[in-house]
Amino acid sequence: MTLRINLLTLLVCCMNLFAFSTLHAQQQSFFPGKVWNDTDGNPINAHGGGILYHEGTYYWYGEYKKGETVLPEWATWECYRTEVTGVSCYSSKDLLNWKFEGIVLPAVENDPSHDLHPSKVVERPKVIYNARTGKFVMWMHIDSADYTKACAGVAISDSPTGVFHYIHSFRPNNGMSRDQTVFVDDDGKAYHFSSSEENATLHICLLSDDYLTPTQQFTRNFIEKSREAPAVFKHDGKYYLISSGCSGWDPNQAEIAVADSVLGEWKVIGNPCTGLNADKTFYAQSTYVVQVAGKENAFIAMFDKWNKTDLKDSRYIWLPIIIKENSISIPWHESWDMDVFKD
Repeated sequence: MTLRINLLTLLVCCMNLFAFSTLHAQQQSFFPGKVWNDTDGNPINAHGGGILYHEGTYYWYGEYKKGETVLPEWATWECYRTEVTGVSCYSSKDLLNWKFEGIVLPAVENDPSHDLHPSKVVERPKVIYNARTGKFVMWMHIDSADYTKACAGVAISDSPTGVFHYIHSFRPNNGMSRDQTVFVDDDGKAYHFSSSEENATLHICLLSDDYLTPTQQFTRNFIEKSREAPAVFKHDGKYYLISSGCSGWDPNQAEIAVADSVLGEWKVIGNPCTGLNADKTFYAQSTYVVQVAGKENAFIAMFDKWNKTDLKDSRYIWLPIIIKENSISIPWHESWDMDVFKD
């Protein structure tokens, strides 16, 4: 009897050890579209997100989707939604293994008039660091449930892991602002990109020195072309902008444009995606481009694979951007690792 109990105890211990080691195994490759767990073994919950690299650590901010996905009875289009929970943050040293840092901008549950109330819309949070003020500044799309508010919102923190203090929302230069991102150039100037004019035209605006407000210096781009989901990066002195068409939650073909200056003329150079389902952006939508730290020619395109009827189960598709002398492409990979940038 004692031997049988000891063997049973040993078996249970071995199983627990195996489960623990599997749960905490370091991820070595990207698997686009598959469930991506954090270091605690829970699915990463950071949709419509962006990356900040600060003092050797990457921080991933995104929409924290929780609860039931619903389509409001009054809806005249497929505005599926979950209640606002807040903005999440994850940290990583290698872009593969992510630690959950918590909800760094929580919903405000006791004030129905507040921009962060669960009944409202908080989308596409992006955080940038202001070296002059030492502050971390979050920009996001703030909206009413019916998407008529169409504003940008700003929050601020002394730490990349928050908690962020929400300041206010507004329409930059009195223009609508929905899908958005922010970009900091090499000279420290920051810019806000947003779908405006009922999503028909993309506005690009120079921000104030503290990154908290728009200046009056802005341009109208892709006029009446209906581009959204902007993602920006800079390489070899040129600026690149990936965007999607406007088709609600459903996928469409991506476009990439290039310019010699952020507020200059942008030239569309086609669909960067190649391979399986490239004409549908791999059934995903752009959200951000992150540069691999220490590598001049290594960029990763971040996409959201939305599940419109179960938004919390939306997945992430991260793919390498392949930059050659006369072309930029985003090829499909079932799996890949950082060795792709060694070619």
